[in-house]
Amino acid sequence: MERQANMNPVFRRRSIRKFTSVPVSRDHLDDLLRAGLCAPSARNKQPWYFIVIEERRLLDAVPRFHPYASMIREAPLAIVVCGDLSVESNPGYLAQNCAAATENILVTAAHLGLGAVWLGVYPRQERMQGLKQLLNLPGHVIPVTLIVIGHPAEKKPPHDDFDMNKVRFNTW
Repeated sequence: MERQANMNPVFRRRSIRKFTSVPVSRDHLDDLLRAGLCAPSARNKQPWYFIVIEERRLLDAVPRFHPYASMIREAPLAIVVCGDLSVESNPGYLAQNCAAATENILVTAAHLGLGAVWLGVYPRQERMQGLKQLLNLPGHVIPVTLIVIGHPAEKKPPHDDFDMNKVRFNTW
């Protein structure tokens, strides 16, 4: 399994919370956004919007309402994955759809050699409200996840959490 862990970006994806000051290139940002936009969604509704935050004053404001976002002060950018309630035709699937887009972005960041960390927003009302106000989101758009991205200032080895005790075949 060691060979696979070194090759596959899924195994290299780690939660990075320390970043250098080097900006993320537009090409890399485009790759991240393309990856998020091609995620699967229920009935292919693609009920998401991505808000790229690069303004330092906006990035620095996030820890005021998100208790686990202190690392955003070092990062050059963040992407907020938002769900559009007016497009979501399957109640209950919005968070799942946005989570799929979030994971695509995270794996692509690992593939590109970037560091990223997924910060939960939905369903925490104080975090959702904080981002809605900060980013002037319309009422039908809710922030679901926040991805902090940059060049890593820490190195973590690939990981493989494979555990056969978590696997069942056919029935429990």
